[in-house]
Amino acid sequence: MGRYLLLDIGAGTLDMLCYDTEHDLHYKAVVRSPVRVLADEIRQTRGNLVVTGCEMGGGPVSQALIDHVKTAEVVMSAPSAATIHHDVQRVVAHGIRVVDAAEAEVLKKDSRFHHIRTADLQPDRLKRLVQGFGVPFAFDAVAICAQDHGAAPPGVSHLDFRHRMFTTALAQHPVPESLLYRSEQVPAEMNRLSAIADDAKALPCDRVYVMDSGMAAILGASMDVLTADLRRLLVLDVATSHTVGAAVEGGVLCGFFEYHTADITAARLDRLLRDLADGKLSHRRILDEGGHGAYNHRAFGYDGVELILATGPRRRLALESKLPITFGAPWGDNMMTGTVGLMEAVRRREGLPPISYV
Repeated sequence: MGRYLLLDIGAGTLDMLCYDTEHDLHYKAVVRSPVRVLADEIRQTRGNLVVTGCEMGGGPVSQALIDHVKTAEVVMSAPSAATIHHDVQRVVAHGIRVVDAAEAEVLKKDSRFHHIRTADLQPDRLKRLVQGFGVPFAFDAVAICAQDHGAAPPGVSHLDFRHRMFTTALAQHPVPESLLYRSEQVPAEMNRLSAIADDAKALPCDRVYVMDSGMAAILGASMDVLTADLRRLLVLDVATSHTVGAAVEGGVLCGFFEYHTADITAARLDRLLRDLADGKLSHRRILDEGGHGAYNHRAFGYDGVELILATGPRRRLALESKLPITFGAPWGDNMMTGTVGLMEAVRRREGLPPISYV
């Protein structure tokens, strides 16, 4: 029992949930994602930049740094440069100078440079947000989810590598919470989650957990009140950047697929959900179709589906579906899907009493 801070770091938003298990009280907020906040800071800064920090979600930050090179010098430490690409030569090809962390620290003191730090966690901002709830910025545990493709070795597709990371864990325990890690147990190849876990040491808490956001969303959606007493579910989280669909039977992850949201249409979604339940999806097939991959543990058949539940900030895509899709809201809020998944994964890991996410 205790106080928990759950953070879902997405491409569009940072979703935050504070939960006090002793008093059964929770507070929540949805704010702009760290990557968008930092991209704005870069765009508003004039002159040379020196960038330190660690790998974080790229997208807008990467583009802002690449654009900045057109008008000023950009120097990045090797750890921060991984935000743009793991291949340092591809970073250098944009005109960015990459140096070791020690040299970047020296340049921070050079008046010719403005300093930027890349990181998915922004502790001062988190503190202001939490204190805005009127509660102390101190927790028994903090759990954070973000998407991690891993650091693939040369010659290996990052999508195949991500698939391998997932299936290795799921082969032992085919449940979403298998992808929840204590900060000191994060696999080294999960570089982004490792960086988050390391940064989280600065937060006022006893324990830190990290998890892939796709798995957190699957678990969170399956905890919606509408799923109570149902065994065979299709859950769908249509997020800003990625869409994940999963087949769940009695808490077991029977299969899932992942796509860029921009590549999903209602017609494709209908076909994917049917084929997922029927066990017809394969990792290779989804890659060949332009998706991010798929996992197939066992099939229970589309005719056996008791509920199709959709969550996520872009779930309106499902309005055009021909399937009987129901919109869910774990703990009464569509945007809390990932944070509820984190809380449930931690609850199961720590052996806490069941929580009713109504």
